[in-house]
Amino acid sequence: MRGVFIAFEGGDGSGKSTQARLLADRLDAEGLDVLLTREPGGTDVGERLRSLVLDPAHAPIDAVTEALIFAASRSAHVRQRIGPALEAGRTVVTDRYVDSSVAYQGAGRNLGPDTVAGLNEWATGGLHPDLTVLLDVDTTTAAGRRAARAQAPGGTGPDRMESEPEDFHRSIRTAFTDRAAAHPERYLVLDAGRAAPELAAEVWGRVAGLLERAAGLGGLDLDGLDLDGEAGR
Repeated sequence: MRGVFIAFEGGDGSGKSTQARLLADRLDAEGLDVLLTREPGGTDVGERLRSLVLDPAHAPIDAVTEALIFAASRSAHVRQRIGPALEAGRTVVTDRYVDSSVAYQGAGRNLGPDTVAGLNEWATGGLHPDLTVLLDVDTTTAAGRRAARAQAPGGTGPDRMESEPEDFHRSIRTAFTDRAAAHPERYLVLDAGRAAPELAAEVWGRVAGLLERAAGLGGLDLDGLDLDGEAGR
């Protein structure tokens, strides 16, 4: 039976990568077969495209080419990893998916959210997450987090997207929240200014309900799964 598909979205500095990892660790600890992946990336070709499109050394890249590179990476990701994992009954957790392209290229690059959404609908074969967790944080906090991350030991400095001006990041934030407001049943929107363990607990509460529903439909075997325990243990 088909597995459950969960995407984490948000601007750079929202903490989505941390929350995706915490959820994957919790699912693994509960005995579920989980795939933790990311975009752009997730496949050999996707990781090569990631290095191409995010590396400041490859600038400038025009907006249309950028959107097509992200869509190409996502197409490979869906067909080579996400789709097969779901068909095998695995739980898939991805750090970014279609909403990121709608926000960054559709709004941030002014290509139009509907245009970019349509491109990615085709690229993914219409595969949508069962749940999208949107980590929403104000641009000042996000900028501070990005700066701290770049200055940390081993930091590599900002990538092409992180280096964009604050107006760009504000437009992205608005695009994310607008998309979530249009389809509230598919989203969990959280104030990402809060502590990571608190956010992880809320994420687990929503995911636990999703897993229970999937089990009720015959999609998962949850015997022995702790759906009520504390997150991040």
